[in-house]
This record gives sequence, structure tokens and C-alpha cells, in this order.
Amino acid sequence: MKDLVNSNVARQNVLNNKYALEEMQKAIGLRGVIFECELKFTSQDLSSFFEVSDRTIRICLEKNQQELRKNGYDVLDGNRLKEFKLSFFLADDKEVNFLTKTSKLGIFNFRAFINLAMLLTKSERAREVRSLVLDIVIDTINKRTGGNTKYINQRDEDFVYNILNNKDYHKELVYALRDYVDLGNVKYILYNDKIYRSVFKEDADEYRRILKLSKEDDERNTMYSEVLDLIASYEAGFAEELRKESLSKGRRLTQIETDALYAKFEQHRLWVPLVEKARIKMASRDICFRDALHANLEEYVRAVPEEDFERFIGEKSMELSQRLETYIAALKRLKERD
Repeated sequence: MKDLVNSNVARQNVLNNKYALEEMQKAIGLRGVIFECELKFTSQDLSSFFEVSDRTIRICLEKNQQELRKNGYDVLDGNRLKEFKLSFFLADDKEVNFLTKTSKLGIFNFRAFINLAMLLTKSERAREVRSLVLDIVIDTINKRTGGNTKYINQRDEDFVYNILNNKDYHKELVYALRDYVDLGNVKYILYNDKIYRSVFKEDADEYRRILKLSKEDDERNTMYSEVLDLIASYEAGFAEELRKESLSKGRRLTQIETDALYAKFEQHRLWVPLVEKARIKMASRDICFRDALHANLEEYVRAVPEEDFERFIGEKSMELSQRLETYIAALKRLKERD
């Protein structure tokens, strides 16, 4: 998150967070022109704000045009330019001479303005904006999660359903290991870690260290729904493989046989797209929301999409206790109808 100038992912994580952008707009108070129901700024506005030349803005645009266009930079011509000029002329305090002979004009919305601030390296004002951006992003996430991002995964409306189902599938594997594998109690930790490594390339201890979990914390209570789903699929699937292999041999399996069976099981092609999706979501969300880097998953880090900010810190997100109360209330209503 801190390397806004050099990291496209870090910049996009800021720009996709509409709640932080709203707070930034209030804090900065930059004046512009309302056009198409949105506050817009010209290059001249921004060169003045950032105390840099028009040429500096132009060079930055040329180098980063695709990114800036994606985030709200627009080039007007024709009727849209005429409409913008009219809006601009109606602003009493605006200098309008530079617009009269313009046939094309680049304009920025607030999101593109913040994007530009994270790209300009030779402006002290831009550096100050970047510092403000980081403070507001951290503050916004903390306020919306009650200051604790350890369990931000639980604010997802799918979490309750997934964690309850996950426990059932986990029991299937535990019972299968008990009944079909001839090995001491270490087998439960051993094959739990094998599944974790298959899904996100870390064992339980590594995962707990990265998230700074205490001994009392259950690591699965910090995992995202997609990760829990995939772990449950591995557990249910491998439990069935153990059952079939043990019954076919008419005895319990040795550790060597169980390891070989798991190695074959985890190589199945059906896991490939599911594992990739889970790794991307886990690595990307943890670096954004928890400032936790999973080094083994660094290649999977992407910008967190806008819908994930809505999902985890938006109006529909809520703490697990609230979610459970809602869930129990719904069950009671169903029972009363019966």
C-alpha cells in the first residue's frame, strides 16, 4: 500500500475504495466544474494545484494514459466539449480564455485527480496528497471494521454459511483419517497442512505467523469464503479417496500409501482454476485489507475490485455477531411459520 508511485496494484486499491475517495474529496476540497453530474477538473486546474508546469502534466498523461483513462480521465470534443465549455463559463471565478479555441480537451474527475497525484514524482503537493491518501485509506478501513481487520473476512454475507458447512466437511476428513489410515495422531496435522499447502502454499503455522494470530485464534475463522469452500472440497474429496482405497485393499493404509494417494489427488486438473482463483483473492485481499503479504503468493496479488470493498467494508457488510443474529432471527421466523 505504501508504494503508491511504483505499484499499480497499490494505486488501484486506493482508487477502487469509494468510501476512502469520498473522505479524500471532503478533506482536499478541490474546486472544479460540475459536468455530467460529477466534479471535473482541467489540466490547468491540476497544474496549478500541484504547482507544476502544463508540460509535466502532459508528460505524465502520455506515460500513463491507459491507467488514467480507466480511472476517469476523459477527452472531450464535439457536443460534449460544447456542453463542458458552457458549464465552465457559468462558473463565476473561472478563467475561460484558454478554452475558446480548444477543439479537444482532457478533463479529470476526482478519481483521476487522485490517480495523477499518485503518479507525479516531482511535486511536493502531490507527495502531501499521497500521505493524506494513505492516512485516509487506513482510517476508513479501521472505522468500518471497528479497528480490527483480523476478522474482516467475516463481514462477508457468505461467511456464516461457509464456515458452518466447512466444519462438516472437516469432520469427514478427520473420520476418514481415523478409520482408514494406520498412523498416529500426527496424521491430522500432517494432512491438514498438506491441504493448506495445496490451496495457498503455506502450512497452518506459516499462515498464523503472517496474520499474527494468537494461540487461541482458529485460523479458519480468518479465511475468506472462497478459500474455505476450496478447503472443504479437498477435505470431502480426499476423505472419499481414502475410503475407497482402504476398502479396495481390505485394510488401513500406510503413510507411504496415503502420501502417494494424496499426491495423485492434488494433481487433478479440476483443481487448477479453483486454486488460482482462491490464491488471487486471498493474496490480494490480505495485502489490501490486512497489510499482510503472503510471500509464496506474491505473484497472485491483484488490485482488489470495487465490489470487494462493498462486500467487506460497505453498507451490506457487518460483523459476525450481527450476521448470526440476523441468521438466527430468520430461522425463528421460518420455525414460527411452520
